[in-house]
Amino acid sequence: MKLSWLDIRSLGDARDAILQEALHHRVEAVVSDDPADLKDLPPTVTKVLFPQGKPLPEDFGDVSVVIVDPARHGTTPAELAARHPDLEFGRFVEIIDAPTLEDACVSARTEKWSLLLFRDPTKIPLEIVIAAAARAEGSLITVAKDVEEAEIIFGVLEHGADGVMMAPGAVGDTAALKRAAQAEVPDLDLVELRVVDTAHVGMGERACVDTCTYFREDEGILVGSHSKGMILCVSETHPLPYMPTRPFRVNAGAVHSYTLGTDERTNYLSELKTGSKVTAVDIKGRTRLVTVGRVKIESRPLISIDAEAPDGRRVNLILQDDWHVRVLGPGGVVLNSTELKPGDTVLGYLPKEDRHVGYPIAEFCLEK
Repeated sequence: MKLSWLDIRSLGDARDAILQEALHHRVEAVVSDDPADLKDLPPTVTKVLFPQGKPLPEDFGDVSVVIVDPARHGTTPAELAARHPDLEFGRFVEIIDAPTLEDACVSARTEKWSLLLFRDPTKIPLEIVIAAAARAEGSLITVAKDVEEAEIIFGVLEHGADGVMMAPGAVGDTAALKRAAQAEVPDLDLVELRVVDTAHVGMGERACVDTCTYFREDEGILVGSHSKGMILCVSETHPLPYMPTRPFRVNAGAVHSYTLGTDERTNYLSELKTGSKVTAVDIKGRTRLVTVGRVKIESRPLISIDAEAPDGRRVNLILQDDWHVRVLGPGGVVLNSTELKPGDTVLGYLPKEDRHVGYPIAEFCLEK
């Protein structure tokens, strides 16, 4: 999980409310330039002292981590660690040119904590530092001006920085930062479902979900007519005789169908749009969030597939009634929807909760 560092050095009247929000959402660290600001924080929060532009205090108080600027403070993290073995020390680097970028790379490879401020809007320097620190044991914390930038920082080079330090502008920003830090979705326990019936159900609107990502051959998205059962629909990564592969696309199902998005929430295929997030899932249940680039909704003939879980639960999926629309079976076997028959096995997922406006909730809900 990514780290959220809350910078309280410049907060005004909303400081107390923002701190309470931070504690409620369990940010990993609070950053100040005065040890007195950190003394009353609970032990669940890492207390970070960052006296940027100020001298180091004689007494560090209850501080856990100290970030120093060797050029300003005249000492290195290693020298301070030798004098204060009970504290952790890190280094601040402001990246403005090639020499400071190299300095950041050295810090990333050698220091326990590296706090990085990139003055230019490009993320290429951050990519270089992340690559330089690929085998290092220390942590990279990057300064972000807002939550939108934090989301980008968390995703750079697919790995992202280990954490973000941000000064919130208002109450609510800390909660948004924490959500961005937790954007990764948990892996899922897929089950084998036995097909019990298929039926041609006439015309209707189906959605092709085109993403900004290439899917792997054993990967797709989960789709189902009901919130408690979904089937793994494969992307168009496998060759077809009459059209080129489109490895960014999943011909997903009828517009009423559910799929998984962020925060364990379901979305109707019909409400997905450019910029939406959906959960890509492979045959082992490994997940990642992908961004929707386009959704194509068109009228097509449809086929209904009913399958049964080992515990007797029924799952339904309505797909375009065409041979080239496919789902995944055990071991990554690609199954054409029009050739499915009773007894065939497909992969699926059985959420435990019912849904209200897409969110999981424990309440009575009958879907049929």
